[in-house]
Amino acid sequence: MSSPSTGREPKVSSAGVVPLLGRVAAAVSEAIARVRPEAADADPVVRRSDRADFQSNVALPLAKRVGIPPTKLGAELVTWIDLADGVIADVQVSGPGFLNITLADTAVWQSVAARLADDRLGVPTTEDGQRVVIDYSAPNVAKEMHVGHLRTTIIGDSLARVFGFLGADVVRANHLGDWGTQFGMLIQYIDEHPESPWHTDELDEDTSSVSALDSLYKAARKQFDSDSGFADRARTRVVALQAGDPDTMARWREIVAESEKAFAAIYDRLGVLLTPGDYFGESFYNDKLADTVTELLDKGVAVESDGAVVVLSEQVKGPDDQPAVLMVRKSDGGYGYDSTDLATIRYRITSLHADRLLYVTDSRQALHFQLVFEAARRAGWLTEAIEVAHVAYGTILGPDGKPFKTRAGGTVRLMDLLDEAVGRARAVVVEKNSDLSSAELDAIAEQAGIGAVKYADLSTSRVKDYTFDPDRMTTLNGNTGVYLQYAHARVCSILRKTDAATSAVVDIGGPMEPAERELGLCLDGYSTVLAEVADTLEPHRLAGYLYELARAYTSFYDSCPVLAADEPMRSNRISLCQLTSRTLEIGLGQLGIAAPQRM
Repeated sequence: MSSPSTGREPKVSSAGVVPLLGRVAAAVSEAIARVRPEAADADPVVRRSDRADFQSNVALPLAKRVGIPPTKLGAELVTWIDLADGVIADVQVSGPGFLNITLADTAVWQSVAARLADDRLGVPTTEDGQRVVIDYSAPNVAKEMHVGHLRTTIIGDSLARVFGFLGADVVRANHLGDWGTQFGMLIQYIDEHPESPWHTDELDEDTSSVSALDSLYKAARKQFDSDSGFADRARTRVVALQAGDPDTMARWREIVAESEKAFAAIYDRLGVLLTPGDYFGESFYNDKLADTVTELLDKGVAVESDGAVVVLSEQVKGPDDQPAVLMVRKSDGGYGYDSTDLATIRYRITSLHADRLLYVTDSRQALHFQLVFEAARRAGWLTEAIEVAHVAYGTILGPDGKPFKTRAGGTVRLMDLLDEAVGRARAVVVEKNSDLSSAELDAIAEQAGIGAVKYADLSTSRVKDYTFDPDRMTTLNGNTGVYLQYAHARVCSILRKTDAATSAVVDIGGPMEPAERELGLCLDGYSTVLAEVADTLEPHRLAGYLYELARAYTSFYDSCPVLAADEPMRSNRISLCQLTSRTLEIGLGQLGIAAPQRM
């Protein structure tokens, strides 16, 4: 599962455990420096292998560089790889020059013992002191959250959890759509139709306030398009809103508050970290727009054009072969989406002092963010010391392979989608364990259904589209969240029978069966994969790792009796179970997925 090593010294805090991959890579790098000092900077290219514990392919690219056959270079490296420190037991040259590397049993048991003894499972706080601002979810006030909000919310939440675990100071920024022309239109319509209910206490339990507001907005839009008198009154109300008119602002605050209740219900059910304290709506930046425009003009980044203020890209051309444009201020003096995002990135850098900025939105916004980042660099806000990334993702597809819609062609409500997955998960759990009480069944079905939805998303490379299929994602077989949750529950079941209240004592001199070895090596890769997620911003690497860990545990469980084994083998196997349980629980938690102890 591990990617090639970088050849750099691993960053480890005082609590960290250097992964075996890193120790093997260091040994190969040291041999390279001894054999070919001029190539001491070469990547040792170490990976897990099905032919040995690890394999290094460094002899192949390095042979071209130094001008000798790779098999000869591989043989030279073997003679200089240190076997004395007790980590590497054997190295063999294979094929065209591969180095097949086998570890000492004691090294694997030492890794298990060290990770089991550490509350963080040996994972170092590599991001300590870094302020990471993650922009995700971003629903619109007065509109229901729908399937289009699922990926940004799930991916962003997982990244926030991983960076937080690695020690970063994470700022979760939920950029709500809570300002603009549509609110003047909606407020005017509500005032002219006081008989239309939309407050929570006016509605039946099957209708949410945000659903009612969504319907009212659609009615307002229809009247705006067909009634010029209403359109004029709505535009006047927009001006009143932007000017801070007390009555208009009071109504706007009511709408925002009702919408935030609906968002909280979704976030609570999804189990994401977002709270009202993380909400930074477009309104938050309203008083920062004029200063942003002034600074861009003063620095010559923005220019006036036909009464508007724009930034002309120096990097991107439009379809007409003219520079792509960011609209900083409209010709009527108004501000739009471009203006707000420029003010936002300025605020996050100059006021929040971000070290890293992540924008989790769909891939269709790639050009927009490219232009925003370019403007921020030209303005001097975004420097080389600050990392910025558009964390793009693909589309959720329906069974027909097209963007997921209702049968009537409408947008799928997010709550309906979750209900469907939980219902399917309930049927699966009942089939597997019919002895559960109704309350236990409901709780487990909710965890399994929500976990299934999240895992289906996070186990897919974020840049790819994927098909929403509740039947497939809730199966107990294959690469699903339910399979991982069930694997964790099975480990917990064994541990309950051991009566081991504390971590088992590991005999590092004990023998090691092949399935024990594979499980131990897989467990050792946990910190490596978390570092990869932080580097690549791809949570599917963690999801894939946890799936491989569950499979390795299944093989171990099938071939290595735990309870019936003699000591010290029994304690060693209990330690593997304990470390597997904790790694699955914490790893699933970093995906935002519950790890039930019973299923």
